[in-house]
Amino acid sequence: MIVKPKRLAKGLFFCLLLSLVFAKTGFGLDKRTSSELSHYIMATMYDRMGKTSQAIAEYKKAIKLDYKNPILHLGLAIAYIKNDDVDNAVSELGIAINFDPEAVEAHAVLGLIYSLQNKINEANREFEIALQNASKLEPKNAEIYKSLGLVYLKQGKIKEAEKVFDAVAELAPQDAEAHFYLGTIYHETGKKVLSEKQLQKAISANPDYPEALNFLGYIYVEEDRNFEQAEAMIKKALELEPDNGAYVDSLGWLYFKKGRIKESLGLLQRASILLEDPVIYEHMGDVFFKMGNFKDAETNWQKSLQLDPTQSTIKDKLKNLDANIKNAAR
Repeated sequence: MIVKPKRLAKGLFFCLLLSLVFAKTGFGLDKRTSSELSHYIMATMYDRMGKTSQAIAEYKKAIKLDYKNPILHLGLAIAYIKNDDVDNAVSELGIAINFDPEAVEAHAVLGLIYSLQNKINEANREFEIALQNASKLEPKNAEIYKSLGLVYLKQGKIKEAEKVFDAVAELAPQDAEAHFYLGTIYHETGKKVLSEKQLQKAISANPDYPEALNFLGYIYVEEDRNFEQAEAMIKKALELEPDNGAYVDSLGWLYFKKGRIKESLGLLQRASILLEDPVIYEHMGDVFFKMGNFKDAETNWQKSLQLDPTQSTIKDKLKNLDANIKNAAR
């Protein structure tokens, strides 16, 4: 089975890392008054010592001297976060953004807060702004663009994601992830030839890329072609991640297509233990149906439908099951 990209967490970690770097540098304070700067220095010192209450007090003193300084509000927000005062942190981040809308760090931290609060749309919007701003500061940083592309994918903005990953592929032609994400986008949008080419480029750039190996191998299986190549790729993906249920399912489905029914069933049963996914149960239902075990076929198709009630193909299989049972009984 195909596995959706899972690298978003890494991209968001990059935002967090970037935000902390900016927060610690004191960027933008080089022209401040000595009194304000001394309060800021004391605040950062207290912060590093874990004395967040004292740090908050010093940040507030500095802000009284220069209310429009977004770095001070950002520092105070982070101190509030460490003090478990999220409401005040959000308020300070809002002030920081108001005074510097093109900042990276304030949007990134706010996005992390929203993410922890499970406010997914708000979080993705803040990450998007942060990464857009970061790309202006570092226009040749492929990691920033990839993170932005993944935020677009998370938001369902396929065209924007395609544009970003296409830019990354031009910026860094040997970036396997950029080609992989382009391959997944082209596959989702029905551009099969382009998808295959991008996945091949991803594997060429990184021969030990399990997601790309499995993705392309499974496509071949679904299209009933290149079975030997597909088997080699899926098995290599499994060597790299032996307990990945999706990859085990891919190999089991390949064996089903090749007529190796018993081996297929064993692999699919193992896949269902490793991963609960509607595709795996659909595959097991198909195997049992092929074996003439209609009861277990129905059980697994029902399980698949429970996990994803939108599957029209499974509904059709279940509707036709009674007719098949009657025909088999004649």
